Amino acid sequence: MAELIHVPDAADPRLADYVRLTDGQLRRSLEAAEGLFIAEGAKVIRRALASGHLPRSILMAERWLDSLADVLPALDCPVYLVSDATAEALTGFAVHRGALASLTRLPLPDLPDVLASARRVIILEDLVNHTNVGAIFRCAAALDVDAVILAPRCADPLYRRSVKVSMGAVFAVPYARMTDWHKDLSQVRAAGFRLLALTPADDALDLEDAVTSSGGKVGLLLGSEGDGLSSHWISEADAAVRIPMSPTALAKGVDSLNVVAAAAIACYTLTR
Repeated sequence: MAELIHVPDAADPRLADYVRLTDGQLRRSLEAAEGLFIAEGAKVIRRALASGHLPRSILMAERWLDSLADVLPALDCPVYLVSDATAEALTGFAVHRGALASLTRLPLPDLPDVLASARRVIILEDLVNHTNVGAIFRCAAALDVDAVILAPRCADPLYRRSVKVSMGAVFAVPYARMTDWHKDLSQVRAAGFRLLALTPADDALDLEDAVTSSGGKVGLLLGSEGDGLSSHWISEADAAVRIPMSPTALAKGVDSLNVVAAAAIACYTLTR
């Protein structure tokens, strides 16, 4: 049974894993150094535990104990019980989802290992917004995309905001991180994937037609939130593809979708 410990002081060193969760720079440094990440909410915590991540500790108000009553007896970690005021002073925000858990990170698989059992993958280039990365993982999980591949500078899927927005989908979809932005697309192609670069360019192929004609394995490249795909990645792709906009939308100056909406449509198209 997890040990229940009342902690009244936000400065207590036992709570260090949860300090200033809204400070992105601090959290990236601390979580990388300690090999941990934070899951928020009972549902997400359950999904993290079920995927094999070991808990370091859990933080919650006592009134939320029932929300994890089914899993606490099997855990071997402290459960720190704090007041709402203490939790907010510690984390930097009002904790509304009942519980936070600090969990250990698992080693990321290598790119070839993730590709080996996949047929449909999403490949993200330099998406730095954690909300967008989490939402794309949720799309991938909901629509049966086999894996997500991240360029070196992409946001961390296990950052608290990504995990929260994904509703734990980051634990359900295999993913790997490239080590060489310039060269690693060649590894995807070598694994038998046809690379399709999503772009609003007028001369790009219709996405659905390109996926249908591909037949075999497909890797769909999605670019950053503002600039889209780099010219290098577009040139490395086997084809440029687009999601056609309606004439009415084009007349209004809308020639593309935001990256999450585009990812949702793309995931559906890849796996239908």
